[in-house]
Parts: sequence; structure tokens; C-alpha cells
Amino acid sequence: MYSPGKLIYFDPFHFKDGSQPKPKYFLVLKVIGDNAILASLPSSVNHLPSTQSLNHGCLEIPEACINCYIFEPHRPITTSGWAFPFHTMLYGNWLNDFEVSVLEANYQIEGVDYEIIGELTKEELKNVTHCFANSTTVKRKYRRILSQ
Repeated sequence: MYSPGKLIYFDPFHFKDGSQPKPKYFLVLKVIGDNAILASLPSSVNHLPSTQSLNHGCLEIPEACINCYIFEPHRPITTSGWAFPFHTMLYGNWLNDFEVSVLEANYQIEGVDYEIIGELTKEELKNVTHCFANSTTVKRKYRRILSQ
């Protein structure tokens, strides 16, 4: 279930920092060893400058310490043709690592605790990974993991 490119919807998602749980998409970017994954939590909340156009793909604004991958609404991104309904962003500074055992303990029943949306196309996953692996605003340890 936790393979690179897998897009999962958790309802609700329990945040590592203890924030209020809420429904959340979860994109697996890389498997780390035997029991960890590197993932991103997509957001439809725009934290970009108001003058910034929202074009599909990688956005890097070094002077503002912004790295983001933008998904345009209704543009298919998975192998099954699924698309986000709104502009959706993956922010490089929001990448995080998660223990698979903790995820499996919290989300046990498919269709109840989570839904597997699909898998990003190979091209889309390559573009997202490249975007984060080559950004100066992404933590060095995550850039290293993504470059392997």
C-alpha cells in the first residue's frame, strides 16, 4: 500500500504534531528502509504570493524560500485518470517521514479509515520527485533520500 506514487485519502488523518485530525490526501514519494516512507500532504490552501500564477508543475522561488509542486484542477495525474477538483499544492517544506507501523495501526480498514485513490503516472511522480530533490528549500536529508 505504501509504494512510491501511491495517493491515499485518510478520513481523518492524524497529524504527527497532534493537530486536530481532518480528512487529508497523502502522497507517498519514497520508501525509506524497512519501516518508513517519505510523503507529502497535498493542500488546496494557496500559500503562494497573490501575484503567482498557478501553472501545473514545479515552482521554485528561492528568494521567498518557496518550493511547491502544483496540480491543476481536473488534470488527470493518476494511471486511472483521477484528478484533484481544485488547484492542489505539494509544499517542499511540508515533506515528512512516517513510520509504516504507526500508519498501519491507525488506519486498518480500507474503505473505512482510508481510500486508495490511485497511483501517480510515472511521468508525474518523476516530475514531483525531481522538483523536491533539486530544491534548496527542501531539507537536505529529504533531498538526499529523493535522489537515491
